[in-house]
Amino acid sequence: MTPVNRLSRLPTSVRRNRNVAAGHSYAVAAVVAAGALAATALLNRHLAKKAEHDNPPAGRFLDVDGVRLHYVERGSGEPLVLLHGNGSMIQDFESSGLVDLAAKNYRVIIIDRPGFGHSSRPRNVVWTPDAQAQLIQRALKRLGVSQAIVLGHSWGASVAVALALKFPDMVRGLVLASGYYYPTLRPDVVALSAPAVPVVGDIMGHTLSPMISRLMWPLMMAKIFGPKSAPAKFEQFPKEMALRPSQIRASAAESALMIPDAFHFEDKYAELKMPVVIIAGEDDRLIDIDKQSARLHSDVSQSAFHRVPQTGHMIHQTATGEVMAAINEVAGKGP
Repeated sequence: MTPVNRLSRLPTSVRRNRNVAAGHSYAVAAVVAAGALAATALLNRHLAKKAEHDNPPAGRFLDVDGVRLHYVERGSGEPLVLLHGNGSMIQDFESSGLVDLAAKNYRVIIIDRPGFGHSSRPRNVVWTPDAQAQLIQRALKRLGVSQAIVLGHSWGASVAVALALKFPDMVRGLVLASGYYYPTLRPDVVALSAPAVPVVGDIMGHTLSPMISRLMWPLMMAKIFGPKSAPAKFEQFPKEMALRPSQIRASAAESALMIPDAFHFEDKYAELKMPVVIIAGEDDRLIDIDKQSARLHSDVSQSAFHRVPQTGHMIHQTATGEVMAAINEVAGKGP
C-alpha cells in the first residue's frame, strides 16, 4: 500500500489534526522569521544612526530642488569639482590625500552625490547621470561657480560626462578616472541591483543586505583595490556609513542604471569638445579598461589617455600623484 493510500485510510479526525499541526508549524516558522527580520532591521537602524553620529557632516549643506546636498570646500584658485563613485562619499577623496594636494592650487569642491554620505536622495526622482548633472550644475551656480574642471571617478565619471554634455560652458575640462562608458554584459550588476527593487528591495535593504555586505566587505575591497591592498589611509573611510540601508539602496539603484546609462551615452562622447584626460589602472578588476577607457579615448579626439601600471579601480587611492598630474594636465599646468 502506498503512503498516500495509507494516509487516506486514516480517520478524518487524525488527518485533520495532522493538517492543523502542519499549519501551526508553518505559522510559527513565519512568526519567528518575521521577528528575526524585525530585530535585524532594528539593529541596522541603530548601526546607521551610530555611524551618522560618529561621522558628522564635515562640510555645509545646500537645498537644491528638494535635495539636501552636502559638500566640502577647500583651497582657493580655479574651481575643481570632485565626484565620487558608486557606494562612496566625500571621505573617499579626503582619505586619499587628493584633496590636500589639489587644495594647494585649486578651489576644491567635493560633493556627496544624492543618497551618499550626508546628502538626501528623494525617491520621486530617477537619479540618472543627467538628473544628477542638473542638480550639481544648480548647486555650483549657487556657490558662484560659472566654470570648473570636473573629475569623476567610476560612476561619478558618468555624472561628469553628463554635466559636460548638458552644460559645456560650465565644464572647462574633464578628468575621467576608472569610468564605465559602454554597455557590456555585467551579471554582477544584476545581483548588486536587488536592493533597489520596490518592496522586496526595501525589506532586503533594511535587514539582510547590510549584514551580507559586512561579510562581503573584504572581498569587495580586494576586488576594487587589487592588485594592490587597500592602503592604510583608507582606514579613514567610514565603512559603517556605506553600510546604512539608505546608502545600500542608493548604490543598488545606481548599479541598476549602469548599463542603460551606457547605452544612452555611447554615441554622444564625440560631442565633448573640452580638454579630456582619461586615466585608469592597468589591472582594474572591476572594469575592462580596453573596452571602456581605451575605447573612449578613440571616440574623443582631443583626449589623452594614461594607463597606470600595477593599479586597480581605486586609482585615486593607490596612484594619487598620477591623478593629481591628470588634473594639472587638463588645467594646462602640466604635460
